[in-house]
Amino acid sequence: MRKAVILGRRQAGIVEVPQPHAVQNWAVVKVHVTPMCTEYKQYLTGPRADVLGHEAAGEVVEVAQPGRVRLGDRVVVMPLYACGTCPLCVAGDYIYCQNVSSFSAFTGDQEGQSTYAQYLLKPDWLLLPIPEGVSYEHASLACCALGPSYGALRAANLSAIDTLLLTGAGPVGLGALVNARYRGARTIVVESNPYRVDRAQAMGAAAVIDPRDPDALAQINALTNGVGVDVALDCSGVVAAQRLCIDATRRRGRVAFIGECHDDLPIRVSPDLIRKGLTLIGNWHYNLADYPGVMHVIQHSPLLDLLVSHVLPMSRIQEAFELSASQQCAKILLKPWA
Repeated sequence: MRKAVILGRRQAGIVEVPQPHAVQNWAVVKVHVTPMCTEYKQYLTGPRADVLGHEAAGEVVEVAQPGRVRLGDRVVVMPLYACGTCPLCVAGDYIYCQNVSSFSAFTGDQEGQSTYAQYLLKPDWLLLPIPEGVSYEHASLACCALGPSYGALRAANLSAIDTLLLTGAGPVGLGALVNARYRGARTIVVESNPYRVDRAQAMGAAAVIDPRDPDALAQINALTNGVGVDVALDCSGVVAAQRLCIDATRRRGRVAFIGECHDDLPIRVSPDLIRKGLTLIGNWHYNLADYPGVMHVIQHSPLLDLLVSHVLPMSRIQEAFELSASQQCAKILLKPWA
């Protein structure tokens, strides 16, 4: 089978590798669509990376035993390789599993874990059914495009009477805008990239504020009658944006973080938490029980197609990575068989 790899700094290519085979309750999926995520960061820096991607949509083509999926099932491939038996996994919060399975130890091989490939191997309980009438392209958005913000906004109890502050309008942030608009919330977006500013405005943002403006916080306050937003969601992973979320949220409001960040965020316990009464939420994905809700957004949101800016054949992986790194895009979908 063919898969995409990073060969070095700003170099990508397609290689031939052995096709994986089903083992126990792990099934082989023929990948029809692979959404691109943050893999471009590895592309920009190197070195070689042979396992790329963590989300996909495709068709079950091989099983080793009767189980949760059958040949021909159309499925969304959930991220990671959780154990499936710990309390978190059983409760549906598998994304936080502390006993992640060793792919190579279980299968005896390395191939089959990349989603930038024509085939992959996955435990059947992490293959969720695609409803009839939903395309592979739309179904693939049930992972990183819509998933992190769906889980965060559900935890924050965002409703149609709320105003949401959304910092960062990259692919994940635009997915959050889809989820927020679907819930009926008024959304203020903070973004400086002109391409993504235009996309956020086309998707119905109530206002778009430039984070470089020294009056950004004052503008948000003015848009909320001096009270602050009800909910803030950071999708950027930038400390200044995270701090803005805390400062711009009203007393007893909720602040959620889904943008990956490894820097220190200064939090003042008394003025930020005790005196304001803020609730801080960290979220990675969504509980598996929420999958029908995510699919409901996919089936009924009129904004879904605006979330995807490019669909490219995987054979053009170098071009796809350059486009992703340019940030002149929303979500990019790859077709492994083209």
